[in-house]
Amino acid sequence: MTRYKKWLIGSLVISAVSIALVTGLTFNSETVEALRRIKLEYILAAALLHISSYFIWGLRTRALCKALGYRISVLKVTEIVISSIFVAGITPSSAGGEFVRIHGLGRNGIPLGRATAIVVGERLLDALFIFSCLPFAFYILGDVLSNYEFDAAFLTVNVLVFVLLVFFIYGVWKPEKVKYITRKLTGRLAPFFGKKTDATISHFMEQIDREIDYFHDSVRIFFSDGKRGLLWGIAYTLVFWIVEFSLLVLILTGLSRTPSIITAFAAQVLLAVIMVIPATPGASGVAELGAASIFSIFVDSSVLGITVLAWRTLTYHMNLLIGGLMSLKVLKDMNGIKKPKGEPAEPPNSV
Repeated sequence: MTRYKKWLIGSLVISAVSIALVTGLTFNSETVEALRRIKLEYILAAALLHISSYFIWGLRTRALCKALGYRISVLKVTEIVISSIFVAGITPSSAGGEFVRIHGLGRNGIPLGRATAIVVGERLLDALFIFSCLPFAFYILGDVLSNYEFDAAFLTVNVLVFVLLVFFIYGVWKPEKVKYITRKLTGRLAPFFGKKTDATISHFMEQIDREIDYFHDSVRIFFSDGKRGLLWGIAYTLVFWIVEFSLLVLILTGLSRTPSIITAFAAQVLLAVIMVIPATPGASGVAELGAASIFSIFVDSSVLGITVLAWRTLTYHMNLLIGGLMSLKVLKDMNGIKKPKGEPAEPPNSV
Protein backbone atom coordinates (compact mmCIF):
# COMPACT_ATOMS: atom_id res chain seq x y z
CA MET A 1 0.00 0.00 0.00
CA THR A 2 2.90 2.35 0.78
CA ARG A 3 4.30 1.81 -2.71
CA TYR A 4 0.92 2.57 -4.31
CA LYS A 5 0.62 5.71 -2.19
CA LYS A 6 4.02 6.92 -3.42
CA TRP A 7 3.07 6.18 -7.03
CA LEU A 8 -0.24 8.04 -6.62
CA ILE A 9 1.37 11.12 -5.11
CA GLY A 10 4.18 11.05 -7.66
CA SER A 11 1.83 10.73 -10.64
CA LEU A 12 -0.44 13.54 -9.39
CA VAL A 13 2.50 15.88 -8.73
CA ILE A 14 4.05 15.24 -12.15
CA SER A 15 0.67 15.67 -13.84
CA ALA A 16 -0.07 18.92 -11.97
CA VAL A 17 3.36 20.41 -12.74
CA SER A 18 3.09 19.46 -16.42
CA ILE A 19 -0.40 20.93 -16.80
CA ALA A 20 0.64 24.11 -14.92
CA LEU A 21 3.63 24.47 -17.23
CA VAL A 22 1.57 24.08 -20.41
CA THR A 23 -1.21 26.36 -19.13
CA GLY A 24 1.21 29.01 -17.89
CA LEU A 25 3.05 29.17 -21.20
CA THR A 26 -0.14 29.48 -23.28
CA PHE A 27 -2.37 31.61 -20.99
CA ASN A 28 -3.33 35.07 -22.35
CA SER A 29 -6.28 37.42 -22.71
CA GLU A 30 -7.87 35.16 -25.35
CA THR A 31 -7.77 32.30 -22.84
CA VAL A 32 -9.79 34.37 -20.36
CA GLU A 33 -12.34 35.16 -23.07
CA ALA A 34 -12.59 31.47 -24.04
CA LEU A 35 -13.23 30.54 -20.40
CA ARG A 36 -16.01 33.13 -20.20
CA ARG A 37 -17.72 31.65 -23.26
CA ILE A 38 -17.19 28.00 -22.33
CA LYS A 39 -20.18 25.70 -22.96
CA LEU A 40 -20.28 23.52 -19.89
CA GLU A 41 -22.92 21.21 -21.36
CA TYR A 42 -20.33 19.85 -23.81
CA ILE A 43 -17.81 19.23 -21.03
CA LEU A 44 -20.53 17.43 -19.04
CA ALA A 45 -21.42 15.38 -22.13
CA ALA A 46 -17.76 14.42 -22.48
CA ALA A 47 -17.66 13.31 -18.82
CA LEU A 48 -20.78 11.17 -19.25
CA LEU A 49 -19.39 9.72 -22.47
CA HIS A 50 -16.20 8.73 -20.66
CA ILE A 51 -18.22 7.04 -17.91
CA SER A 52 -20.09 5.09 -20.59
CA SER A 53 -16.71 3.76 -21.82
CA TYR A 54 -16.40 1.79 -18.55
CA PHE A 55 -19.54 -0.16 -19.42
CA ILE A 56 -18.38 -0.69 -23.02
CA TRP A 57 -15.11 -2.07 -21.65
CA GLY A 58 -17.12 -4.29 -19.29
CA LEU A 59 -19.19 -5.60 -22.19
CA ARG A 60 -16.00 -6.45 -24.06
CA THR A 61 -14.56 -8.36 -21.10
CA ARG A 62 -17.87 -10.17 -20.64
CA ALA A 63 -17.89 -11.16 -24.34
CA LEU A 64 -14.38 -12.65 -24.05
CA CYS A 65 -15.36 -14.46 -20.82
CA LYS A 66 -18.44 -15.88 -22.53
CA ALA A 67 -16.28 -17.03 -25.47
CA LEU A 68 -14.37 -19.25 -23.03
CA GLY A 69 -17.57 -20.56 -21.43
CA TYR A 70 -17.76 -18.33 -18.34
CA ARG A 71 -20.77 -16.16 -17.59
CA ILE A 72 -20.36 -13.06 -15.42
CA SER A 73 -22.94 -10.30 -15.06
CA VAL A 74 -22.27 -7.00 -16.82
CA LEU A 75 -22.34 -5.11 -13.51
CA LYS A 76 -19.81 -7.45 -11.87
CA VAL A 77 -17.36 -7.36 -14.77
CA THR A 78 -17.73 -3.56 -15.05
CA GLU A 79 -16.94 -3.33 -11.33
CA ILE A 80 -13.74 -5.30 -11.98
CA VAL A 81 -12.83 -2.99 -14.87
CA ILE A 82 -13.45 0.21 -12.88
CA SER A 83 -11.49 -1.04 -9.86
CA SER A 84 -8.54 -1.83 -12.14
CA ILE A 85 -8.27 1.66 -13.66
CA PHE A 86 -7.08 3.12 -10.36
CA VAL A 87 -4.02 0.87 -10.16
CA ALA A 88 -3.54 1.25 -13.92
CA GLY A 89 -3.44 5.01 -13.42
CA ILE A 90 -0.55 4.89 -10.94
CA THR A 91 1.66 2.23 -12.57
CA PRO A 92 3.93 2.62 -15.63
CA SER A 93 2.29 1.64 -18.92
CA SER A 94 -0.93 0.86 -16.95
CA ALA A 95 0.55 -2.57 -16.19
CA GLY A 96 -0.93 -2.83 -12.69
CA GLY A 97 -4.48 -2.70 -14.04
CA GLU A 98 -4.02 -6.01 -15.84
CA PHE A 99 -3.12 -7.84 -12.61
CA VAL A 100 -6.17 -6.39 -10.83
CA ARG A 101 -8.50 -7.56 -13.62
CA ILE A 102 -6.93 -11.03 -13.67
CA HIS A 103 -7.39 -11.27 -9.89
CA GLY A 104 -10.97 -10.01 -10.14
CA LEU A 105 -11.87 -12.57 -12.82
CA GLY A 106 -10.17 -15.28 -10.77
CA ARG A 107 -12.34 -14.41 -7.76
CA ASN A 108 -15.36 -15.01 -9.99
CA GLY A 109 -14.49 -18.60 -10.81
CA ILE A 110 -12.24 -18.20 -13.86
CA PRO A 111 -8.91 -20.10 -13.69
CA LEU A 112 -5.84 -17.88 -13.62
CA GLY A 113 -4.60 -19.01 -17.03
CA ARG A 114 -7.93 -18.31 -18.70
CA ALA A 115 -8.29 -14.97 -16.90
CA THR A 116 -4.82 -14.04 -18.14
CA ALA A 117 -5.81 -14.98 -21.70
CA ILE A 118 -8.88 -12.71 -21.46
CA VAL A 119 -6.94 -9.72 -20.14
CA VAL A 120 -4.03 -10.19 -22.56
CA GLY A 121 -6.61 -10.58 -25.32
CA GLU A 122 -8.06 -7.18 -24.41
CA ARG A 123 -4.61 -5.61 -24.47
CA LEU A 124 -3.89 -7.15 -27.88
CA LEU A 125 -7.20 -5.96 -29.32
CA ASP A 126 -6.36 -2.41 -28.18
CA ALA A 127 -2.83 -2.67 -29.60
CA LEU A 128 -4.06 -4.06 -32.94
CA PHE A 129 -6.60 -1.25 -33.26
CA ILE A 130 -4.13 1.54 -32.41
CA PHE A 131 -1.31 0.23 -34.57
CA SER A 132 -3.68 -0.50 -37.45
CA CYS A 133 -4.70 3.18 -37.32
CA LEU A 134 -1.10 4.46 -37.20
CA PRO A 135 -0.50 4.56 -40.99
CA PHE A 136 -3.71 6.56 -41.46
CA ALA A 137 -2.76 8.89 -38.60
CA PHE A 138 0.63 9.61 -40.18
CA TYR A 139 -1.02 10.16 -43.56
CA ILE A 140 -3.64 12.57 -42.15
CA LEU A 141 -1.15 14.62 -40.13
CA GLY A 142 1.32 14.48 -43.01
CA ASP A 143 4.21 16.87 -43.15
CA VAL A 144 3.34 18.59 -39.87
CA LEU A 145 5.10 15.90 -37.86
CA SER A 146 7.98 15.32 -40.27
CA ASN A 147 11.07 15.61 -38.10
CA TYR A 148 13.75 13.01 -37.46
CA GLU A 149 13.42 12.87 -33.66
CA PHE A 150 9.67 12.24 -33.80
CA ASP A 151 10.01 9.59 -36.53
CA ALA A 152 12.82 7.86 -34.63
CA ALA A 153 10.77 7.72 -31.41
CA PHE A 154 7.77 6.17 -33.15
CA LEU A 155 9.94 3.72 -35.08
CA THR A 156 11.51 2.56 -31.80
CA VAL A 157 8.13 2.06 -30.13
CA ASN A 158 6.78 0.16 -33.13
CA VAL A 159 9.81 -2.14 -33.24
CA LEU A 160 9.50 -2.91 -29.50
CA VAL A 161 5.78 -3.67 -29.82
CA PHE A 162 6.44 -5.86 -32.87
CA VAL A 163 9.14 -7.82 -31.00
CA LEU A 164 6.80 -8.36 -28.02
CA LEU A 165 4.05 -9.51 -30.40
CA VAL A 166 6.41 -12.00 -32.04
CA PHE A 167 7.41 -13.40 -28.62
CA PHE A 168 3.74 -13.67 -27.65
CA ILE A 169 2.82 -15.56 -30.84
CA TYR A 170 5.80 -17.87 -30.38
CA GLY A 171 4.74 -18.53 -26.78
CA VAL A 172 1.21 -19.44 -27.88
CA TRP A 173 2.56 -21.62 -30.70
CA LYS A 174 5.17 -23.37 -28.51
CA PRO A 175 3.82 -23.58 -24.93
CA GLU A 176 6.35 -26.28 -24.03
CA LYS A 177 9.16 -23.81 -24.69
CA VAL A 178 7.49 -21.32 -22.33
CA LYS A 179 7.26 -24.03 -19.65
CA TYR A 180 10.95 -24.88 -20.11
CA ILE A 181 12.03 -21.22 -19.78
CA THR A 182 9.75 -20.76 -16.73
CA ARG A 183 11.23 -23.82 -15.03
CA LYS A 184 14.76 -22.55 -15.68
CA LEU A 185 13.98 -19.10 -14.30
CA THR A 186 12.22 -20.53 -11.24
CA GLY A 187 15.15 -22.84 -10.55
CA ARG A 188 17.59 -19.92 -10.74
CA LEU A 189 15.49 -17.57 -8.60
CA ALA A 190 14.38 -20.07 -5.94
CA PRO A 191 17.59 -19.80 -3.82
CA PHE A 192 17.06 -16.04 -3.42
CA PHE A 193 13.74 -16.58 -1.63
CA GLY A 194 15.13 -18.77 1.12
CA LYS A 195 15.25 -22.52 1.54
CA LYS A 196 12.46 -24.27 -0.31
CA THR A 197 11.72 -27.95 -0.18
CA ASP A 198 11.71 -29.94 -3.41
CA ALA A 199 8.04 -30.74 -2.84
CA THR A 200 7.12 -27.02 -2.62
CA ILE A 201 9.01 -26.15 -5.80
CA SER A 202 7.54 -29.16 -7.60
CA HIS A 203 4.00 -28.13 -6.58
CA PHE A 204 4.65 -24.56 -7.69
CA MET A 205 5.96 -25.69 -11.10
CA GLU A 206 2.97 -27.98 -11.61
CA GLN A 207 0.67 -25.04 -10.90
CA ILE A 208 2.53 -22.83 -13.42
CA ASP A 209 2.41 -25.58 -16.07
CA ARG A 210 -1.33 -25.97 -15.51
CA GLU A 211 -1.95 -22.22 -15.91
CA ILE A 212 0.19 -22.10 -19.08
CA ASP A 213 -1.94 -24.94 -20.49
CA TYR A 214 -5.10 -23.03 -19.53
CA PHE A 215 -3.77 -19.93 -21.30
CA HIS A 216 -2.80 -21.89 -24.43
CA ASP A 217 -6.18 -23.65 -24.55
CA SER A 218 -7.98 -20.32 -24.08
CA VAL A 219 -6.22 -18.78 -27.09
CA ARG A 220 -7.10 -21.87 -29.15
CA ILE A 221 -10.76 -21.58 -28.09
CA PHE A 222 -10.84 -17.88 -29.08
CA PHE A 223 -9.98 -18.86 -32.64
CA SER A 224 -12.27 -21.89 -32.80
CA ASP A 225 -15.46 -22.26 -30.74
CA GLY A 226 -15.12 -18.77 -29.25
CA LYS A 227 -14.82 -16.88 -32.54
CA ARG A 228 -18.18 -15.20 -32.04
CA GLY A 229 -17.11 -13.83 -28.67
CA LEU A 230 -13.83 -12.65 -30.19
CA LEU A 231 -15.72 -10.82 -32.95
CA TRP A 232 -17.87 -9.12 -30.31
CA GLY A 233 -14.65 -8.19 -28.50
CA ILE A 234 -13.33 -6.56 -31.67
CA ALA A 235 -16.60 -4.65 -32.15
CA TYR A 236 -16.58 -3.38 -28.55
CA THR A 237 -12.93 -2.34 -28.94
CA LEU A 238 -13.83 -0.24 -31.96
CA VAL A 239 -16.74 1.43 -30.13
CA PHE A 240 -14.60 1.98 -27.00
CA TRP A 241 -11.89 3.92 -28.85
CA ILE A 242 -14.37 5.95 -30.88
CA VAL A 243 -16.01 7.01 -27.60
CA GLU A 244 -12.67 7.86 -25.97
CA PHE A 245 -11.41 9.82 -28.99
CA SER A 246 -14.68 11.77 -29.12
CA LEU A 247 -13.96 13.39 -25.74
CA LEU A 248 -11.42 15.79 -27.25
CA VAL A 249 -13.90 16.82 -29.96
CA LEU A 250 -16.54 17.64 -27.32
CA ILE A 251 -14.01 19.57 -25.21
CA LEU A 252 -12.98 21.73 -28.16
CA THR A 253 -16.62 22.28 -29.14
CA GLY A 254 -17.26 23.40 -25.56
CA LEU A 255 -14.44 25.92 -26.00
CA SER A 256 -16.22 27.28 -29.12
CA ARG A 257 -13.74 25.66 -31.49
CA THR A 258 -14.69 23.57 -34.51
CA PRO A 259 -12.10 20.80 -34.74
CA SER A 260 -11.61 18.37 -37.61
CA ILE A 261 -12.84 15.07 -36.18
CA ILE A 262 -10.45 13.05 -38.36
CA THR A 263 -7.46 15.19 -37.34
CA ALA A 264 -8.40 14.98 -33.65
CA PHE A 265 -8.71 11.19 -33.87
CA ALA A 266 -5.39 10.87 -35.73
CA ALA A 267 -3.60 13.00 -33.11
CA GLN A 268 -4.93 10.81 -30.31
CA VAL A 269 -3.77 7.64 -32.06
CA LEU A 270 -0.21 9.01 -31.99
CA LEU A 271 -0.65 10.09 -28.38
CA ALA A 272 -1.89 6.62 -27.40
CA VAL A 273 1.35 5.13 -28.76
CA ILE A 274 3.47 7.64 -26.82
CA MET A 275 1.62 6.83 -23.59
CA VAL A 276 2.53 3.15 -23.91
CA ILE A 277 6.15 4.04 -23.07
CA PRO A 278 6.58 3.03 -19.38
CA ALA A 279 8.38 6.23 -18.34
CA THR A 280 6.27 7.41 -15.39
CA PRO A 281 3.32 6.16 -13.29
CA GLY A 282 0.13 6.62 -15.28
CA ALA A 283 2.19 8.25 -18.08
CA SER A 284 2.06 11.49 -16.04
CA GLY A 285 4.11 14.21 -17.68
CA VAL A 286 4.45 12.16 -20.86
CA ALA A 287 0.69 12.42 -21.51
CA GLU A 288 0.37 16.15 -20.74
CA LEU A 289 3.47 17.30 -22.62
CA GLY A 290 2.81 14.87 -25.47
CA ALA A 291 -0.79 16.11 -25.74
CA ALA A 292 0.35 19.74 -25.72
CA SER A 293 2.84 19.03 -28.50
CA ILE A 294 0.46 17.05 -30.73
CA PHE A 295 -2.73 19.04 -30.03
CA SER A 296 -0.88 22.27 -30.90
CA ILE A 297 -1.13 21.16 -34.54
CA PHE A 298 -4.84 21.98 -34.66
CA VAL A 299 -5.64 23.77 -31.36
CA ASP A 300 -5.10 27.52 -30.87
CA SER A 301 -2.30 28.28 -28.41
CA SER A 302 -4.69 30.43 -26.34
CA VAL A 303 -6.83 27.41 -25.41
CA LEU A 304 -4.15 24.71 -25.63
CA GLY A 305 -3.47 24.67 -21.89
CA ILE A 306 -7.11 24.41 -20.81
CA THR A 307 -7.74 21.81 -23.54
CA VAL A 308 -4.97 19.61 -22.13
CA LEU A 309 -6.27 20.26 -18.59
CA ALA A 310 -9.85 19.26 -19.48
CA TRP A 311 -8.77 16.24 -21.54
CA ARG A 312 -6.43 14.93 -18.84
CA THR A 313 -9.00 15.56 -16.09
CA LEU A 314 -11.58 13.46 -17.91
CA THR A 315 -9.31 10.65 -19.10
CA TYR A 316 -7.00 10.37 -16.08
CA HIS A 317 -8.01 12.19 -12.91
CA MET A 318 -11.62 11.00 -13.23
CA ASN A 319 -10.30 7.44 -13.57
CA LEU A 320 -8.33 7.82 -10.35
CA LEU A 321 -11.35 9.17 -8.49
CA ILE A 322 -13.96 6.67 -9.71
CA GLY A 323 -11.49 3.78 -9.77
CA GLY A 324 -10.32 4.60 -6.23
CA LEU A 325 -13.89 4.65 -4.89
CA MET A 326 -14.66 1.34 -6.60
CA SER A 327 -11.44 -0.20 -5.25
CA LEU A 328 -12.51 0.74 -1.71
CA LYS A 329 -15.88 -0.94 -2.32
CA VAL A 330 -14.19 -4.09 -3.62
CA LEU A 331 -11.85 -4.23 -0.61
CA LYS A 332 -14.83 -3.79 1.72
CA ASP A 333 -16.67 -6.62 -0.05
CA MET A 334 -13.59 -8.85 0.22
CA ASN A 335 -13.38 -8.21 3.97
CA GLY A 336 -17.06 -9.11 4.21
CA ILE A 337 -16.38 -12.40 2.45
CA LYS A 338 -13.52 -13.18 4.82
CA LYS A 339 -15.82 -12.63 7.82
CA PRO A 340 -19.24 -13.75 6.57
CA LYS A 341 -22.40 -13.26 8.57
CA GLY A 342 -25.09 -15.87 8.11
CA GLU A 343 -25.24 -18.00 4.97
CA PRO A 344 -22.10 -18.12 2.76
CA ALA A 345 -22.44 -16.59 -0.69
CA GLU A 346 -23.05 -18.95 -3.61
CA PRO A 347 -20.06 -19.42 -5.95
CA PRO A 348 -20.28 -17.59 -9.31
CA ASN A 349 -21.83 -19.51 -12.17
CA SER A 350 -19.58 -20.77 -14.90
CA VAL A 351 -20.42 -22.74 -17.98
